[in-house]
Amino acid sequence: MEVVLITALGVGGATVIGAVLGFLFKRTSHKFNDVVLSLAAGVMLSAAVLGLILPSFDSEKPVSLVITISGIFCGALCINLIDKLVPHLHRITGKDLEEHPERTENLNRVMLIVIAIGIHNLPEGIAAGVGFGTEDMSGALTVAFAIALQNIPEGMVIIMPMLSAGISKSKTFLIALVTGLVEVVGTLLGYFAVSLSSAVLPFALAFAGGTMLYVISDEMIPETHAHGNERAATYSLLAGFCLMLLLDTVLG
Repeated sequence: MEVVLITALGVGGATVIGAVLGFLFKRTSHKFNDVVLSLAAGVMLSAAVLGLILPSFDSEKPVSLVITISGIFCGALCINLIDKLVPHLHRITGKDLEEHPERTENLNRVMLIVIAIGIHNLPEGIAAGVGFGTEDMSGALTVAFAIALQNIPEGMVIIMPMLSAGISKSKTFLIALVTGLVEVVGTLLGYFAVSLSSAVLPFALAFAGGTMLYVISDEMIPETHAHGNERAATYSLLAGFCLMLLLDTVLG
């Protein structure tokens, strides 16, 4: 149990570590932001496909394909709905956007990305916890380590945009901390409810993958291609994807 708790805190804490690293960067150029955001998009794309969608699919069960596809579209539709509700989320930032309308669009985009990351952290945490619940210590540690590595750039990528959108440092750190805590909860949930999570896990993983794909396509790629840095952003996305592919191969 101690190993599970330490691992859960480590997996969730990786997001906080990334957030701390994000605070070390001061205001940067559009090109730098586009490259970093594209790198994170590549990491998220690879994680969505390799770490969430493919594991949700079992080729030996015909119904598995239906579950996976349903999960992907439900995840996308959910984040689409959240996208429509995002303008109401500014209350948690303590900002009066009516006085700063130029920040509204940027803040909405940032909060959407943060929400997607928070949503996908839960089934990822469950995936790590299930391994411990089934006493597959080696497999559980491998998955947890891979997820933790992915969470570091995720933590970094949400810091700079939130600060640029006018959110205070304290609230920015608190939001990053909450996204990490979601993963801690998921890990413990997976450990204590193996039988339940084993049944729900395929749909949950696909659902999380769908949220990630939606945000990558609808928000992150358009943003990184809006300032004349399309080529650098594209290669950065490929680098992020291949980085996670390499880690998945080495750790797998």
